[in-house]
Amino acid sequence: MIVVAITGASGVIYGVRLLEVLKKMEKDTALVVTEPARIILEYEMGINENHLKQLCNHFYQPNDLTSAINSGSCRFESMIIIPCTMKTVSAISTGFADNAVTRAADVALKERRKLILVPRETPLRTVHLENMLKISKEGGIIIPAMPAFYHQPQNIDELVDFLVGKILDVLHIDHHLYQRWQGEVP
Repeated sequence: MIVVAITGASGVIYGVRLLEVLKKMEKDTALVVTEPARIILEYEMGINENHLKQLCNHFYQPNDLTSAINSGSCRFESMIIIPCTMKTVSAISTGFADNAVTRAADVALKERRKLILVPRETPLRTVHLENMLKISKEGGIIIPAMPAFYHQPQNIDELVDFLVGKILDVLHIDHHLYQRWQGEVP
């Protein structure tokens, strides 16, 4: 199972697209959406959690610390927090596991599973960078929401697919979401 968490940063389109791709690939997914993320989903995309529930196999409330994903005995493979707020980064880096997102991330780190954070904040303060460094040193993978342009994207969807493709690359999941660099300039 792949756990996906959407937190209240701008860029929720990345999380939604990741869920769409994983569903199409028939991957088993669990989803947690924080309260601020629900507001951003409505504002940026005009959707609510009912739409997202159709894109996952398991849905957990952010305040439910009794959910399966909050235990090391739950054998999820990986977790992606997309987008990931700096508040969430801070909580994970200090071990402050006070909700289902930060507790599942804590489980991922302590059980040595893949934890991918997709921060969507700019500019970054020193403390943001230090917190991400602490998580990286524990095995977490930081994939900032920074699309490339070498594949000559024609629209926002292609920019989003690039980032989602990079996440799938880290998860070792084959995809064709973007054209890979061929080592030559056209």
